[in-house]
Amino acid sequence: MDARFLGISELVEAPSVAVVVDVMRAYTVAAWAFGQGAEKIVLAGSLDEALALKARHPDWVALKDGAPADGFDMVNSPGLLRSVDLGGRTVVQKTTAGTVGALAVKEASLVLCAGFVVAEATARLLRARECDSVTFVVTGEDGRADEDLACAQYIARRATEAGRTDAAEFLRRAGESRAAAELTEGVRQGAHPDDVALCLELDRFPFAMVAASEDSLMVLRPCAAPSPAGEAPA
Repeated sequence: MDARFLGISELVEAPSVAVVVDVMRAYTVAAWAFGQGAEKIVLAGSLDEALALKARHPDWVALKDGAPADGFDMVNSPGLLRSVDLGGRTVVQKTTAGTVGALAVKEASLVLCAGFVVAEATARLLRARECDSVTFVVTGEDGRADEDLACAQYIARRATEAGRTDAAEFLRRAGESRAAAELTEGVRQGAHPDDVALCLELDRFPFAMVAASEDSLMVLRPCAAPSPAGEAPA
């Protein structure tokens, strides 16, 4: 598999297959939302769009980065989301980097959104689809966020190697990243003390997350990723 690692601003054309990585915290939050029973997640292009969707669908759950704000039900924190029952609900998510990255590659034939919590399921789906070329979108810090790059590199390694890949070094890099420090030190608003640990919980969920256009909206859904026959266990 030919793997490329690009920041959002480096995307000059729609890739065939894209894996959009936002470890801290958009796609950790998305995975937790599905874990808490959400049916789908609508990836909004702006705060105004998120609020407009919420206004049209009052039963939807709207969340955003940063501090709580009028019109939004929640903030982008896995530690806060994990106690919320989202059974059958639709979530509208708008974040600074993660949702932007997914919308930037919406023309790709396959768009996966990922963090460490769904790393193996994402790699298995790439293997099952026999993807020859994959663009990993490193969403944080204009493509320089080491937690996102480490996760992308780990998934790429798992997608191409039949045997076990040791995740320790990749998780260490993520844990020592600028984003992790800012969350730990309280620089980022709308955070829970457990957020960093939850973002580094490898393979917490057994599904990958696929984004696709539905009625002009970019919609994220969980997707089971069966292991190809004869593949060595992870």
